[in-house]
Formats: sequence, structure tokens, C-alpha cells
Amino acid sequence: MSAIRTALVTGANRGIGLETARQLAKLHGFNVIIGSRTLAKAEEAAQKLQGEGLTASAVELDVTSDASVQAAVATVASQVKHLDVLVNNAGVILSRGDMNPKVDPKILSETFDVNVVGTVRVTNGFLDLVKAAPEGRIVNVSSYMGSLTLYQSNIDTCAYSVSKTALNMYTVSLARALKDTKVKVNSGHPGWVRTDMGGADADLCIEEGAETSVYLATLPSDGPTGGFFFKKEVLPW
Repeated sequence: MSAIRTALVTGANRGIGLETARQLAKLHGFNVIIGSRTLAKAEEAAQKLQGEGLTASAVELDVTSDASVQAAVATVASQVKHLDVLVNNAGVILSRGDMNPKVDPKILSETFDVNVVGTVRVTNGFLDLVKAAPEGRIVNVSSYMGSLTLYQSNIDTCAYSVSKTALNMYTVSLARALKDTKVKVNSGHPGWVRTDMGGADADLCIEEGAETSVYLATLPSDGPTGGFFFKKEVLPW
């Protein structure tokens, strides 16, 4: 019988993050750890999954705080010997229509602190645990809005788009740095999903929105690394 794998999903108290955790637990048998800025919200989400018969726990994890990330690493390390999957799902859109043509530096900085620096902060903290796994997987939730090829005609969320472009570069850099290990690192575009962030008019339901992250989290040994995907389709940078 194979050992139970563990996955940590940040920003997982609702939306795509919660559904990603649900599918990893339900479809692939993972023990999932729900990361959220507030412990109460993480615990509420974990209890929801437990009520569905799934194995889930909670950890307080504010990706913008060094102290919070360090505490979360200590908590997780006290519970498991390694982390099979890290899904960097936490992200924000703080402004729309912000290319006018001046971009508010404060909005840009705050967006980067979550979407880019937050991802780096969390990954740095948990990297040793991921590397200790038999075959670690790191998934950075990005967006086609960060693609220099796909998203040129209607850039109305400059800060968000620039942050996702930077996140994709981080994915490539980290994958190259880990090329001699068994860790695979990829960026995933969830699609336009009906969530609080995506809005009611979005194309995809929440279950579809989690598919890309779940696919990348469960790649086989010969799967890709350093790529950008929507479901199983390779996207251009």
C-alpha cells in the first residue's frame, strides 16, 4: 500500500484553492493542508472537507508575512516528514482598469507582495520539505493575463498582469535551479472561473477551474517542468 501523500494549498479557504484541495483529497487520496491568512477560516474550510469524508487539516499562513510563513513551516514540519505538493494559489487583483496610463505604485507593490514575493516567500520556506518528498511538485497559479503572447489587446489589469508575468519567470528560474532533483515546478492558468475574483459572468465552474492545478500537482515522473499550462495544454509565455 502506497504512503499517503500530503499537499499544502495556500489561499485555500474558498474558491479555486478550496476546490483544488478537495479534488486532490477526493480524487487522488491526498492529505490536504488548508492554508489561509486566518486560522479560523482555514479550520472552517478543513472541517468542510472533513465533513465530506476527506483528510484535511488547517494552518494559518499569511503569504505576506515572514513570521507567519516560518510558523506555518514549523507547524507542517511537526506533522509530516515531507511535503509532496505545494500549490501556491494565494493571489489578489486589487485594481481593474489601472492602465490609464499611470499605474499606482502602491497597488503594484501590494499586488507583487502577494502574487510574486508571497509565492517566493512560501516556496523558500517549504522547499526543503518538498525536496524531501520522493517526487515533489510545486504549482504556481498564474494566469493567461501574464502571457506576453496571449494578452496584449486588452490589458486592463496592469498590476495583476505584470505580477503574473513575473511569477512565470520565477517558475522557469526555479525549475532550472531544481533540474537535478525530482521536484517539478510549473505555472498553471485556471481559466476564467466563476469565483469572487472571476465574477458571475466567467466561463468556467469552480470544479473546472481547479483542474489545471490538480493536473500539475499529480504529474508522473516523466512529466514536464518549467512550463505554463491550461489543463493539459501548453501555453506560450
